[in-house]
Amino acid sequence: MARLFGTDGVRGLANQELTAELALDLSVAAAHVLGEAGAFAGHRPVAVVGRDPRASGEFLEAAVVAGLASAGVDVLRAGVLPTPAVAFLTGALGADLGVVLSASHNPMPDNGIKFFAKGGHKLDDAVEDAIEERLRESWQHPTGAGVGRVRDYPVGLEEYVTHVVDSAPHRLDGLRVVVDCAHGAAYRAAPEALRRLGADVVAVHAEPDGLNINDGCGSTHLGPLQALVADHGADAGIAHDGDADRCLAVDAEGTVVDGDQILAILALGMREQGSLREDTVVATVMSNEGFRLAMHAAGIHVVDTAVGDRYVLEAMKAGGYSLGGEQSGHVILLDHATTGDGVMTAVHLLARLAQSGQTLSGLGGVVHRLPQVLVNVPGVDKARVSTDPALQAAVAEAEAELGQTGRVLLRPSGTEPLVRVMVEAATQAHARAVARRLAAVVESELALR
Repeated sequence: MARLFGTDGVRGLANQELTAELALDLSVAAAHVLGEAGAFAGHRPVAVVGRDPRASGEFLEAAVVAGLASAGVDVLRAGVLPTPAVAFLTGALGADLGVVLSASHNPMPDNGIKFFAKGGHKLDDAVEDAIEERLRESWQHPTGAGVGRVRDYPVGLEEYVTHVVDSAPHRLDGLRVVVDCAHGAAYRAAPEALRRLGADVVAVHAEPDGLNINDGCGSTHLGPLQALVADHGADAGIAHDGDADRCLAVDAEGTVVDGDQILAILALGMREQGSLREDTVVATVMSNEGFRLAMHAAGIHVVDTAVGDRYVLEAMKAGGYSLGGEQSGHVILLDHATTGDGVMTAVHLLARLAQSGQTLSGLGGVVHRLPQVLVNVPGVDKARVSTDPALQAAVAEAEAELGQTGRVLLRPSGTEPLVRVMVEAATQAHARAVARRLAAVVESELALR
């Protein structure tokens, strides 16, 4: 049976794959596993629960809250908040766990469940596996005063925004910024944080109705933001995804500034300020080779990890590093956050822009990206990516063809039912040709039958 947890929690089509029953059972199992691991030792456990605005989050939140309370956990229901806000509150309030209902950048019909352990850290694979093993086991239900109590926690938004603002290394006075909230969880937090720091903010796609999250906007659809930055004569545009753990940017000319460039800008600024510990930045195997070359030229070491910001975080904690992230826009500023935080990333990126006196185009130009093509192949058995002989032969042939001028990376998505084919080459045309050829092999060899 396929593993229930992906690279970022459990996701699926809400009310089909991710049902209220599964949400309740996961919450009960998580309470039991974390409790037996000693997280609740000597006190009554507390959980912080938040969600993004999608409609299915309403009934899934109710299921999660019911599961936790039935297992004897007191629940603080924080409402619609960015995923990193729930992580922050879990740590700041001394809660025993945090739960977020969100499918991040996925389309509205999907939803997901993410768990945070005490301190606001994502669970490691072993704990997730233990939760999965304990699903639907028989257990002794508490009664009377033993059941958990539930109350709303409406001040969570203010506490999170204050935390983000307090982390800023420089004010944003004089900057005009367009922020695309993706009709998602940051529709209040992102504009408010930037305004408190002095920016002139134009907030767009900031009217969630439960159905419009990520719909043609946000970090997965940058076209509207590119046009709006030009229309408003802005210095920069900021794009978040549905749960605001990502941040991508657009410069004044409408050119996209991706996660690799943001990571490079922050790394150089932090080293200048003396806060880039060990002169090292952590990135994933998906980062463009141009990012690594830029960091090498600047004397900054790059540590590579598997895809997923929790793997970035593990490497950061193990090495004592302060900065890490992904090309997709997940950036972890470990001095201030325990997970990828799109709102905080935007604040620190714009602070660097304001402090440097340069343009965002000039700052991002430090990374000369190799042409890169990413093709998503749906409807295939992603578990066989590393074992299918014909596919492995095709990859070896492509790598030999590219030589030292490029690379190939095939990986099963941890959040969607597809395989990602990534190719870098000396030219865009060559990268596209190799990627399409490999995608065709994936489709033919791994097709679900």
